Amino acid sequence: MPADNPFVDERISNTSRGPAGFAPAGAPSLDQGGWSADEDSAPVFDLAAYWRLAQKHRILLIACFLGALAVGTALTLLMTPIYTAQATLQIDREAARVFNSEDVTPRETMTQGEDFYQTQYGLLRSRSLTERVVDSLGLASSDAALTSLYVSLPDGDGTAAERARARRELAIRTIQQNLSVSPIRGSRLVAVGYDSPNPEVAARIANGFAENFIQANLDRKYESSSYAREFLEERIAQTKERLEDAERQLVDYATAEQIINVGDNEDGSGTGATQSLASNDLVAINNALAQAKAARTAAEQRWRTASSTPVLNLPQVLANNSAQRLFEQRAALTAEYQQKLGQFQPDYPEMVRLRAQIAEADGQLQSIANSIRASIQNEYTVALNNERALQAQVNGLKTDVLDLRDRSIQYNILQRELDTTRTLYEGLLQRYKEVGITGDITANNISIIDTAVPPTKPSKPDLLINLALAALFGIGLGAVAVIALEALDETVATPDDVERKLGVPVLGVVPLLAKGETPAAAMADIRSGFSEAYYSLRTALQFSTPDGAPTSIMVSSARPAEGKSTTAYATALNLARVGKRVLLVDGDLRNPSMHRVVGVDNEKGMSNLLSGSADLASVVQRTRQDTLFFIPCGPLPPNPAELWGGDRVREFLAECAQSFDHVVIDGPPVLGFADAPLLAANVGGALFVLESRGTRRGQARGALKRLRVGRARLLGAVLTKFNTKATVYGGYDYAYDYNYGGNSAEGDARPSKDKRP
Repeated sequence: MPADNPFVDERISNTSRGPAGFAPAGAPSLDQGGWSADEDSAPVFDLAAYWRLAQKHRILLIACFLGALAVGTALTLLMTPIYTAQATLQIDREAARVFNSEDVTPRETMTQGEDFYQTQYGLLRSRSLTERVVDSLGLASSDAALTSLYVSLPDGDGTAAERARARRELAIRTIQQNLSVSPIRGSRLVAVGYDSPNPEVAARIANGFAENFIQANLDRKYESSSYAREFLEERIAQTKERLEDAERQLVDYATAEQIINVGDNEDGSGTGATQSLASNDLVAINNALAQAKAARTAAEQRWRTASSTPVLNLPQVLANNSAQRLFEQRAALTAEYQQKLGQFQPDYPEMVRLRAQIAEADGQLQSIANSIRASIQNEYTVALNNERALQAQVNGLKTDVLDLRDRSIQYNILQRELDTTRTLYEGLLQRYKEVGITGDITANNISIIDTAVPPTKPSKPDLLINLALAALFGIGLGAVAVIALEALDETVATPDDVERKLGVPVLGVVPLLAKGETPAAAMADIRSGFSEAYYSLRTALQFSTPDGAPTSIMVSSARPAEGKSTTAYATALNLARVGKRVLLVDGDLRNPSMHRVVGVDNEKGMSNLLSGSADLASVVQRTRQDTLFFIPCGPLPPNPAELWGGDRVREFLAECAQSFDHVVIDGPPVLGFADAPLLAANVGGALFVLESRGTRRGQARGALKRLRVGRARLLGAVLTKFNTKATVYGGYDYAYDYNYGGNSAEGDARPSKDKRP
């Protein structure tokens, strides 16, 4: 190698450098499956991401919002005013009960209350009630009446009956569409409303629904009562026939079996205590027998006493008045005799007379006592005979009663059937009378609380509500449009798009230059955001591997004009500014442009070196930066892919590693050619350049796939032409500025000296 070559004597030992193709920490190389963001650490609902999305499409969102408001306002102003009239009804589960009797209609319990009210609301909305209102108000009687409902008249074809049916059907459908039934929460009240452009018509129809609903309810009750009366009449007739038949059977059987019962009521209802004649006789004679037994027992006791007691000591004798007088007379005679016995002799005539009188009194007493004793015996005999006669009659009646009972079994069956039929007949008659009374009572469980009056203000349209709905619709439409645009957007616009859609880490974001500003001028101004972006890229490259930036770096892109050459030049320039010896190579052997950026001729370059017609020292040229050297493309070869695929590339990189710290190759685009994958397989690392809003996701993925096939060691991506003023990404503004104070006067007054390390 000639001694006068400027880079020959300034060699840098590379023994301390690590592997040339080491990927950044946390970012696997492309051939290992690609880099992906940590999806587990990302929040499920990122409000900031939606806010950034809204800022990105704020013009579209504002346009949808304002457009919806304008359309909503116009439609509201063009709408016909609608008036709503409401009548308030109170619906009770039961009507006021005048009589203490059950109604024939079903009664609702507390557990069925909700079903009851839902049924009533359904009846209010029913077609039958609507037909009743139409007929009662005459809303379909003529074309003029139908016009009051603000509907178009049906076609005049057909017969008069067909036109009348068409008018009625149209009126019914129109009224049902504009009817509203609104229960008042927590009460038994319900508001029946009707919407119409005419307030009088609205009030008239609302009141018509309330009145006809009450009348329909009464009609249903009356129909229920009528049905109940008809049903009861039929059952009463059947039951009466059965009752008469049962009575005939009972009388016929009693006549045939000679069963005569006493104790029935005069009307023959059979509700009194009934017994047969034999049973009555048995009861009566049995009672007489019991009395006869008692009389016989008493008489027998008296006779026993009379038989064993001296006759004059019998209580009956002592209680006899005649005997008492005789006892008193005898006692007086005996006393007189004893008195005169002291004066006269017993044979004295006076004494004889007294003894005769005493004897006569004793004889009379004995006669009375014997008579009393004989009467006691006679009473005993009569009582005994009476008892025996009654006992014989009871024994005979017992046989008759038992025989009657055998013959009364069927009689009792017929009697019970007769009693049951008579009870059923009387119950049906009573129920029939109650239904007849309650059916004529017009008590109703539905009443009108407030009648509908013609409203003075329209209820529809409501401008505020329509504007609110239009605003919500506009926001929703804008959100749908934004989501659709984002879903259809195939471009890569932000660093987040690069990492999320491509799975590649972003090493640098280069801002979009102002109109008329050139990359060379922007890089010359070290205060510019353009230069700051490439300073950041240089720093990221220094941390891309454990040993710093790779020795050889290829810069490529999916397609031309994405900022690839500018990025390669800026990367080499910034590495050279920190004292590194850097060789910049124009590796695009099909469309070279780097020599114009650097400002050198393109007579000899990489095509000569790779084809073997020149050596390294003969093609390296100096640049305005002391430590930056450049190899142009040279003459365009007919077969660039064969040149990059030969062994000369590895020899070239090995030779450069002895004289330079870094080799930066401006590679060809990936798509359409095989040059970039062949070159990427030999360098230490590859930078993939993407144009913000210029590179499509499919193009980038195709390019990355080709690099993966070539086993490239992808360091990361560089997003170029990023509009920092229009995009706020992740809460950070990518508008680089040299001074913290932005474009302050103090910052502008500072000297333009590169103080970076």
